[in-house]
Amino acid sequence: MRPPPQRTVVRRAAGKLFVAGEYAVVDPGNPAILVAVDRYITVTVSGIDTDAGSDGAAVMISTDLGPQDVPWRWHEGRLVLCGADEEGRVRGALAHVVSAIETVGGLLTERGLPLPALGVSVSSGLHDNGRKYGLGSSGAVTVAAVDAVAAFGGLELSADERYRLALLATARIDPKGSGGDLAASTWGGWIAYQAPDRAFVLDLARRVGVDRTIGAPWPGHEVRRLPAPDGLSLEVGWTGEPASTASLVSDLHRKTWRGSASHQKFVETSNGLVRAAVTAFEAGDRQGLLDQIRAARHELARLDDEVGLGIFTTKLTRLCAAAEAVGGAAKPSGAGGGDCGIALLDAKASGDISHVRQRWATAGVLPLPIRPALEGIEE
Repeated sequence: MRPPPQRTVVRRAAGKLFVAGEYAVVDPGNPAILVAVDRYITVTVSGIDTDAGSDGAAVMISTDLGPQDVPWRWHEGRLVLCGADEEGRVRGALAHVVSAIETVGGLLTERGLPLPALGVSVSSGLHDNGRKYGLGSSGAVTVAAVDAVAAFGGLELSADERYRLALLATARIDPKGSGGDLAASTWGGWIAYQAPDRAFVLDLARRVGVDRTIGAPWPGHEVRRLPAPDGLSLEVGWTGEPASTASLVSDLHRKTWRGSASHQKFVETSNGLVRAAVTAFEAGDRQGLLDQIRAARHELARLDDEVGLGIFTTKLTRLCAAAEAVGGAAKPSGAGGGDCGIALLDAKASGDISHVRQRWATAGVLPLPIRPALEGIEE
């Protein structure tokens, strides 16, 4: 027997940082390492009165980063903007929230449950005056929205179901995204992740529906938790230069480099160093882990030199140099081109940590007071 719908549901999902495996992970089955971080997006879902001047809206969406009180109605399983002629622009600004609601709505319908009238409010801690930190805001908002809307509709999701619904919602917007941010926001902590074949998932959903899709095997997909790195402190620096992961990945897809012998070499090298880093995590091998993070940085630099994506900005290069100077390991996190860089430093060397933060600040990199989040999503 399903629990009755709640009047108000609040969920907050953690942001993420890539530790290793960027770019290679977009292809199914290639491994990456991520960590969830204690910066959150909060989604609040509550009931709305559809007879109280809401223009027939079944869903009302607000976000502190954009449109307020945007009314939507259901039409053939999709949300359609009420009484406006700029649906493309508005839908784009709210794409991940809308897709999350539509995906959960599809599951409710398939299970014979009603689509409740609801208000969805989004509050972000992953931005600075509207500029994103590069901590996976789109992934976090999708995971939080999926879980909050499902709970409001009377569904209790397992972690795996939550991730799968979020992946389906995201792939409907951009199938090139790996979904690693969704996994970090779902499971929390440090994780090893392999992306599923999103084309397979989308095709399966079209053929058999949402419910059967989230319960079916997904080729290439794997997630497992890793122990926290022994004796190392995670330090995060923000360049203040927002970058678009989707744009950088799209640029790489357009390059003739993809499918070449060089591309194959990059993937093989990335997979090897990520697997070695996972082994180091699990063995508590601090030096081995540092070596693999350095190897990951060098491989990203080689890719950048060969393809010209602009992964390494001046600030990210200086961020890495400052950490290396005290015996740490550092690299851009995610697609690069701005956003954040990470460093792993000796947790007991407080003087070295302070020195690195000072050098970052001098280089125009803002040290962020960020720590790993043990849980990806919280009520």
